[in-house]
This record gives sequence, structure tokens and C-alpha cells, in this order.
Amino acid sequence: MATSNPSDEFTILTPNAMLGYGYDSNHFWYGINKYNPSAIIVDSGSTDGGPYKLGMGKMTCGRGSYTRDLEPILAACYHHKIKVLIGSAGGDGSNKHVAEMLDLVKEITESNGYSFKVATIQAGMVREWIKSRISQNRVGPCGPVEALVSEVVDGAVDVVAQMGSEPYIEALKGDPDIIIGGRSYDPAPFAAFSISRGVLPDVAWHMGKIMECGGICAVPKGRSMVATMRKESFDLTPLSPAERCTPLSVAAHTLYEKTRPDRLPGPGGILNLDNAKYEQITPKTCRVSEARFETTPYQVKLEGVTHLGYRTIFIGGIRDPILIDQIDDFLERVRKYSQNLFPELDKTEQCQLLYHVYGKNGVMGPLEPVQGHPHEIAVLGEVVAPTSELSHTIANNVRASILHFAYPDQVATTGNFASPLSPHEQDAGAVFKFSLYHLVDLDVGEESSIFPV
Repeated sequence: MATSNPSDEFTILTPNAMLGYGYDSNHFWYGINKYNPSAIIVDSGSTDGGPYKLGMGKMTCGRGSYTRDLEPILAACYHHKIKVLIGSAGGDGSNKHVAEMLDLVKEITESNGYSFKVATIQAGMVREWIKSRISQNRVGPCGPVEALVSEVVDGAVDVVAQMGSEPYIEALKGDPDIIIGGRSYDPAPFAAFSISRGVLPDVAWHMGKIMECGGICAVPKGRSMVATMRKESFDLTPLSPAERCTPLSVAAHTLYEKTRPDRLPGPGGILNLDNAKYEQITPKTCRVSEARFETTPYQVKLEGVTHLGYRTIFIGGIRDPILIDQIDDFLERVRKYSQNLFPELDKTEQCQLLYHVYGKNGVMGPLEPVQGHPHEIAVLGEVVAPTSELSHTIANNVRASILHFAYPDQVATTGNFASPLSPHEQDAGAVFKFSLYHLVDLDVGEESSIFPV
């Protein structure tokens, strides 16, 4: 692989914000040929989709989607000698999905006659180690979750931790062509590669926080992006000819999925953006500098899931204005009727009925500030129960009750609920919850040692 003096300017290309979601190969190859990047780095993970990936052992995307995205990346790696770093393989970054991503890389490698040196980094956690930290009072909640106890650790289907930059830096010492990382703090592989090339952590982490989202900071929002790195600043340039980065669009990205936009916590530190500077240096390119990375006692986030039960869903539309005006009371009367039929309903989180009323407040629920008068609404019902059969049975009864229940001032009597699907109830499979979403204190050196390369 080509090397560079740490003081040299270099570029990093990310094809998209999530491996498997697709990108324009013309934009990708334009970026490869014009900018000659030192690395292609792409995130592959998120908890946005909920806990099912860890629980069911399913990757975010199908193998075909990963293969499609990986083929140009591996071609560039082989023919242009560009390093490739992938974070949070498969979505959850479990050891299983690191191995599965490695298999995909091997398949593409063998079918094209490539030869690569590949490093993997595992993020699966040893449960006895977690329980020892619990006994030492060195585990705390990350958000509004209950205190962690050993029984929850033992009952989890799988447990991973978000690694920082250090395991990637350790892996880079072996000069691999490709690094497939387990569960990672999203900016970690971007920061690690840059820090290993002499970029200040302040600059490296700020770049990583933006680049891990691909072209989302561009106007209009895009997919593929190049970062031009130097020790004390970086430039962002989208690869689509229709997009550009502006100080406003890049600065505004700090509002994306953040509790607060001026302090961005992560493993081993907080990125302070009080004095961050954004400059328009070309019509397409924005330069960023002067963020500050402040070190903190090293913690990593644990992510683990527990099996709750099985879900069945149903959906239908309501257009009667008389019923729409009283829909909340109507649905609660259906709930009470259903609880009489199934006494276990809504007693625990293992057996519950949930309504989502789209057109009224289906997105924001009780936080919805707009009180309108929709001409039609959709009700999505979901039932969770300990068995698939019970879940389906309850959902069937609830849907039929919504269809035929009486309500005050009713005129139409043929049916309240128009179902677009047949069968009306759809089994949605196993249901999981995040039972571990906690921060654990690390000893010196564990930031690398608990994530074996």
C-alpha cells in the first residue's frame, strides 16, 4: 500500500452513510480518479432500526446489497492500492456479522482474482467481565434505562460494545489492505485512520462525526463525499456535480441526532464545537477547523438485547368523520373489551397492545402539537405476546373489534375499518428490547485489549 509522510495532505472517500444502501458508481469512480484517496471508509452500523439485528442475528441489508456496494470498493482497493475500513459490520457489529462480512469479502476476492490482507476487530463482550464491572459499581445507564444487574447480562441474546479509535489504530499497525470492524462508535474508523497519519484528534474526530453520515451534510443531501485532511483542518467536497457543501449545511449537521450540538461525547472524550470554524473555499467545498477534543475517563457503551415475545401487526383506514372525532376513546374501549377477552393483555411488556394513528399523531404521539381534522386516518395495531399464536389471536380479535364495534352517533353500520392487506393480520416475528444500553468504565489499555484484532 502507498504510504505518506504524516504532514502530507491526504484524502478519505466515503461512498455512502451506510454500507448496503447503495451509491452512484459514477460518482464513486470520479472520486477515486480525481482525488486518489488514501482510504475508503464506510460505516455499516446503527441502532436506529432497533434491537432486532442483535436479537435475530440479521444484518441490516441483504447479502446482495452488500455485495453490490463492496464490489467497486474492493476493485478500488486492489487496483488503486487504497485502504478500506468498515465499521460496525452488518449493522450491529456482532462477532457473527464481522465473520459474515469477511465471507462476503472473500467471495468477491476469489471471484475477481484479488489478494488482500484483511484484519478483523471483534466487539463481542465477555459477560463475566461485564458482571465484574457491575460488582465494582463501574457500569451506569446511557439514557433513561434501569441500572444493570447480572441477571440481565446473563439473559441477553448477545452483547457488544462500541469501540473507539484505538482498536483501528492497532489494526493499522499491521498494514492491512482491509479492516472489518465490529461495533464501533460511528466516527471511530475515520478518526483512527486520520490520527494514524498525524492529524490532530480534534480535527480527526470532527471529520469523522460528519463523514460517517456520507453526503448528508451536502446541499442537496447526497451520498458520496471526500474529506481532504491535514493536521489542523479538513475540507469536505461532495462527489455529485449537483451537490455542494456550505458553512451552513456542514455546521447544521451537528444538529443531526444529537442531544446537544456543541458537545459530542464518545469513547474517551467529548468533541467541543464552541469555536468550530466553517469556511467556503470553493463553490463546492467547505473547510472546517478549530474544534477541540477534550479527553474524559474512558468509557464504552454496551449494547445487548433480550427476547420479549412475538409481534403481529394489522393496518386499516377509517374515513367516517364521526368516528375520527372520537378515535382515541373508541380505541381505548376496544382495548378494554380485548383485556376482558385476554386478561394477560397489557399487564407486562411481554403482552401488550399498541396503536399508531397515522393522520392524527402516528409519528409524535402525545407530543404532537397540531390538532387537525383529518378526512381519513390509518390505524396500525401491534400486539406483542409470549407466543406467536397468542399474538396472532389477540391481534385478530382486536382488528375485528375495530371493524365492528359500535360508537356514539354511528350512522354507517357495514364496517369501520378498511383493511388493505389479506390476510389482515401479519406475523412480524420475534420482538427484542435493549436490555443493555449502559456505559462501562475501562482500565488503562482496555480501550484496545477488549476488542481483539
